[in-house]
Amino acid sequence: MTKSMTAFARVQSSNEGGILTWEVRSVNSRYLDVNMRLPEDFRACEVRYRELISKKLNRGKVECNLRFMPEVAVENGIEMNKAFAKAVVDACQEINNFSHGNSAINPIEVLGWPGVVQESELDLKPLHAASETLLVEALAQLIENRESEGLRLQEMVSQRCDAIGLIVVDTRKNMPEIQQRYKDKLLQKLEELKGDVDQARLEQELVYMAQKMDVEEELDRLDSHLHEIREVLTRDEAVGRRLDFLMQELNREANTLGSKSVDISSTQSSVDLKVLIEQMREQIQNIE
Repeated sequence: MTKSMTAFARVQSSNEGGILTWEVRSVNSRYLDVNMRLPEDFRACEVRYRELISKKLNRGKVECNLRFMPEVAVENGIEMNKAFAKAVVDACQEINNFSHGNSAINPIEVLGWPGVVQESELDLKPLHAASETLLVEALAQLIENRESEGLRLQEMVSQRCDAIGLIVVDTRKNMPEIQQRYKDKLLQKLEELKGDVDQARLEQELVYMAQKMDVEEELDRLDSHLHEIREVLTRDEAVGRRLDFLMQELNREANTLGSKSVDISSTQSSVDLKVLIEQMREQIQNIE
């Protein structure tokens, strides 16, 4: 299934110890380029996160942002280092004695002193495991969004292929008429010159010009490339690079068609082909 490289996913879960949130967004890139923003407690998992991403995605610039909001534990009250708190209060009283003052000691300020209130240490192993599970969920959502956008891109490319196919059919049908029109025009010019014409040489030149104007090979190659594009779009793998190569091949045939043109209609066909190919190429840049 065709996948776009442009997508976004956001997932969240509540766990023992806090709330985890992953935000993953991706845009087009030639290769897989992963950037991660992680809380300090989750830095040790970065290699594992990257492994999970590389198993699911082939191309794209991927930005992953993990946020963690710890739970505030209040059930068991505040854990306080009483000995350290007493030392802080004693120090304040001693300063009062030095300064011959009697300033009041604010209990809130004592609690705010670093080390007085002890924070309970989190068990990070369950949180690390939960973050990996949540990342897999985020990647599944991202891939689903990529596939949805990929279907739209596939439809657009298919429509342009159909339009190019019609141009190829019309050009092939019109070529005998174009060649005859060019031959008649050449004979008319010779008639206007009213000179003796070597018929054998004239026939040779007409054959030469007919060969030079022949675009049957280019039209066959265009048909072949269109067939391959339709087949590639059905593959269940990353196809963006192959499609990009085929756009180059289509453009080469369109240029050759234009260079062999001796008629305004075939010139216009070449221009129309280039417009359609460019429209496809721009969208294919977003296909994985």
